[in-house]
Amino acid sequence: MSPPVPPELNDLHCFTETNGIITSTMIDVPGYRVVKVLGAVYGLTVRTRNIAAGLTMLIKAIAGGELKWFTNLMYNARNDAISRLVQECESRGGNAVIALRFDAGEIGGGFAQVCAYGTACVIEKIDDKLPEYPQLVRGPGPSRA
Repeated sequence: MSPPVPPELNDLHCFTETNGIITSTMIDVPGYRVVKVLGAVYGLTVRTRNIAAGLTMLIKAIAGGELKWFTNLMYNARNDAISRLVQECESRGGNAVIALRFDAGEIGGGFAQVCAYGTACVIEKIDDKLPEYPQLVRGPGPSRA
C-alpha cells in the first residue's frame, strides 16, 4: 500500500493543471484517434533549495526518513513542467499530449531540473460508447494566468 499524499501537497489535481489538455504516457488514447501530430513539446523548470531548508534537511537526512520539503519541491517542479508543456501544446492548437515522459536531475550546486516532454497532437473520439474524457470537455473553469 502506498503512503498517503502529504496534505501540504495540495496542487496535485491533474485536471486543473492540464487546462483541458489530456496528457497520457501511452502512445494512444483508447476510443480516440490521433488526427494531427503537432510535434514534440517540452516543459522545463530549474529549482534550488534555500540555505536554511538545505541545512534542516541535512540534519533530517542523518536521522533518516522522507525529506518532505524536498518532496514538495519536486512535486511543484513537476507541476510547473507539465503546465509549460500544456501551454506549448495549446499554442500549437493541440488538445492532447501523448507519450508523456519526465526527466529529472541535478545540475550541480544544489540545483534540480525537471523536464516534461511528449508529442502534442489533436485527437478525436471514434467510439461513441465511451464517455467523454473530462479533460477534453471545455467548460468554465479557472483561467490560466
